[in-house]
This record gives sequence, C-alpha cells and structure tokens, in this order.
Amino acid sequence: MVVGLAGCFLPILPGPPLAFIGLWIQQLKSEQPFDARFLWFWAGITLLITVLDYWMPVYSTKKFGGSKYGIWGCTIGLIIGLWMGPLGIVLGPFVGAFVGEIIANQNSSHAFKAAVGSFVGFLFSTLLKLIACSIMIWYWVASW
Repeated sequence: MVVGLAGCFLPILPGPPLAFIGLWIQQLKSEQPFDARFLWFWAGITLLITVLDYWMPVYSTKKFGGSKYGIWGCTIGLIIGLWMGPLGIVLGPFVGAFVGEIIANQNSSHAFKAAVGSFVGFLFSTLLKLIACSIMIWYWVASW
C-alpha cells in the first residue's frame, strides 16, 4: 500500500494498481474483509484512473488551445518521458506539447499555453491517483 501511494508521485510505479493489489492481499486472511462487489468496483476505478493518467495531459493540452501538433507532441513526449524517469514523465508532455506547437508555427506564448495545459492534466491525474490510493489505504487499514 505504501508503494502504491508512492506511485502517485513516482510515475515509474503504477500507484493505483499497486494499492489495489494491497486490497487483494488482504483477501488472504482467514476472514476475507471485502466482498466481490467491492473488489470489482475498485478494479474498475483502478482501471479508469490508470487510463485517465495517460489521457489527461493530452486532453488538457487540447483544452488549452493546443493544435494536433501540440497533442501529438504531448503524446510523444509522454512516451519518451516514460523512459527518462520521474522527471521525464512530468517534463516530457510539457516539452513535447511546446515543441509540437512551435513546429506548427505557433508563437511561443501560444505554445507555452498548450504546454501548461499538459502540465495541468498531469497534476489533475496525479490528484486522482492520490485520492483513489488514499481511499484504498483507508479501507485496507480499516480491514485490520
């Protein structure tokens, strides 16, 4: 559960899936603390948040005025950032969106606005992961 919480901030670790595994480990107790409906619900939440974690930076780049070049740059930056460690996950989409908008012949202020959108998406998805992991940890602790 602690590693799952750390995964909210360290993009190398999949936070919500690790926290969900913590709930499953609790099921090994002689008295299973959670029923199937509860576990399926959290499996769905975990899947949704994991998908949103990758989708939000791209979506918010578009909402902040990014063009297709900025969206592609954000996506490519995210993929490259995955291989560059925690800082790469944060900076990859930001730099990718900025470079994409510059390639699309946008001025630097417009490109920066689109890049900020990717960062806002990253912050929002991090907040979602933190909320979900905190709730799963609360249930985990309460099941003891």
